[in-house]
Amino acid sequence: MKKPSYLGLLNALAIGEGDAAEYLSGWADVTKDDDVRRALRTVIAREAEHSAVFTKRLDELGYSVLPKPDPKHAKRVRLAKSSKSDLEKLEAFGFDRDPSMPDIFDRMFNNHDIDITTGALLGRYIAEERDTLRLLNGVYRKLRRRAAAAA
Repeated sequence: MKKPSYLGLLNALAIGEGDAAEYLSGWADVTKDDDVRRALRTVIAREAEHSAVFTKRLDELGYSVLPKPDPKHAKRVRLAKSSKSDLEKLEAFGFDRDPSMPDIFDRMFNNHDIDITTGALLGRYIAEERDTLRLLNGVYRKLRRRAAAAA
């Protein structure tokens, strides 16, 4: 069997989603806002599942995750656990971005070699990632309104 052309993508997603679950968990542990914590817990569950499902898919294809440490991961963990406001963190992690704008997922299916099972996993992943942006952008807008009302 020919080595699938999308192994690098699956590997990057398995690692990146696991990393995101870790730093978002650190943030959920320190936030004092119930709305933020609730949204983060939803996202953390998704990120952890994404990491597991892409790790599993690599295994099903006869491969395993090749560790590739992200040099920015420690900085993200520090930021997430920091005393910065939730609003500052939402902005730093890009959740202030308009969810209707083009994103990195727009090109993901340009690879015509993706098999049906992997394609189905990627489709669900993309839908959930976009929903995550909508969810956290909604929290961001709510916190902005609160801050404006308090000013």
